[in-house]
Amino acid sequence: MAPIPFDNSQVMQGLASVAPESILVLTALAVLMADLFFSEDNKAALCWMSIAGVLVSIATVASIGTTLIVGFSGMVTSDGFGMFFSLVVLSACALVLLMGTGWSERAGTQKGEFYALILMSTAGMLLMAKGTDLITIFLGLETLSIPIYVLVGFQRNRWTAVEGSLKYFLLGAFGAAFMLYGMALIYASTGTTKIPALASLAAGGGMAGTPMFVGGLGLLLVGFAFKVSLAPFHMWTPDAYEGAPTLVTAFMSAAVKAAGFAALIRVGLLLFPGAPAAIGPVLWILAVLTMTVGNLTALRQDNVKRILAYSSIAHAGYILVGLVAGDVLGGQASLFYLLTYSFMNIGAFGVLMLIAQKEDEGYDIGALRGIGFKYPVLGALLTLFLISLAGIPPTGGFVGKFYLFSAAVKNGYIWLAVIGVLNSAVSVYYYLRIVVYMYFMPEEGEVVVPHTPPMSYALALCACAAAVLVLGLLPGSVLALAEQSVLSLLM
Repeated sequence: MAPIPFDNSQVMQGLASVAPESILVLTALAVLMADLFFSEDNKAALCWMSIAGVLVSIATVASIGTTLIVGFSGMVTSDGFGMFFSLVVLSACALVLLMGTGWSERAGTQKGEFYALILMSTAGMLLMAKGTDLITIFLGLETLSIPIYVLVGFQRNRWTAVEGSLKYFLLGAFGAAFMLYGMALIYASTGTTKIPALASLAAGGGMAGTPMFVGGLGLLLVGFAFKVSLAPFHMWTPDAYEGAPTLVTAFMSAAVKAAGFAALIRVGLLLFPGAPAAIGPVLWILAVLTMTVGNLTALRQDNVKRILAYSSIAHAGYILVGLVAGDVLGGQASLFYLLTYSFMNIGAFGVLMLIAQKEDEGYDIGALRGIGFKYPVLGALLTLFLISLAGIPPTGGFVGKFYLFSAAVKNGYIWLAVIGVLNSAVSVYYYLRIVVYMYFMPEEGEVVVPHTPPMSYALALCACAAAVLVLGLLPGSVLALAEQSVLSLLM
């Protein structure tokens, strides 16, 4: 038997393409090992070990930059698009871990596996964002999903956590099955699972109208719709968001959504540049349905976590508007909005964690009475994040929606933009309703915020607030980076 040739340069190139993910996995293993030997008094150091690993991973992504690195025979590609989403996901992870330094002590969960699960899930998200093969995307999806199933039910003494985890697991398994079956049909009809090869076939018209390919594509879209909470595949979202520890909810709403859209945008823009007639109407309907269902259902909620859960569904519809537009401007707007959404949503959940009396209490909107005047800094921060979510200037949320709807109008989707603006107007009601409770409703008893946040927690909240304002007042450099990222994908 002839010896198998060993190409050292390709191995090194493959390792370089997944260097940030490898750092996160190694850090997770180190945290688990350290958990065995650290005393209970030193368990807080596990969180700081995790934060250090994320910061090293961010530095690695920044040092690679937009350099094109194709690894593992084209299954993973580190490019400008992957870099942008890696920075979004890692930033969200770092902010959540900074808030976790105080949360884990209060919740009595000084366990290394909590941080290790977050790190492993983040590694899966990075892999998903850089996957240029459908199999890689699926592996990334499962690597991120399994730890999240566990994290949602991490506080297993709470029945809402168990219920949310079980629903998320069952519906997530359905979504994964749809996606995997769709990939199988695509492979059966084209003979490949590599996205660039599929894009070449699509450009040449070699698979247009093939029933098996169209069916596979439809099932693949259903799988993505489950993951990013597009209606009508959003049913798991409010229960999982409500049942999960609020820290995990913040992580899910920002990082998991960003990773899901990263893969969806990569597949969508490469296979269907310009959103041609075959896929444009489907995405149009999904965007309208998602925005409308999310906003109208949020109007009827009295639990703030469920309000933000349904609003996250609506925001998935806004982001999909950029994909419907299908050009560089639409992709750029979606990337910018995902970054802005991460900061404003993590910030909002961060303030809620401080206000809640217990993990499963205090999220009723009535519990916010008098918070605005009693704790002016917390009230001002939550108000800032809410008006940004509503799309009111001068915040990043306003700039993001402006570019999303502008991209839709520019590409002829005028009614989609009109419906998006009307939905955004509806959302203003339930966001400002929370503000009204904070400032204009009389207190019921003495309002007490039970926790004094550690310095790291305050730093994370200030970073979120500063990012929301900077992205609203000076969005130019981030928009330029988002444009370069999309262009690197389409080159």
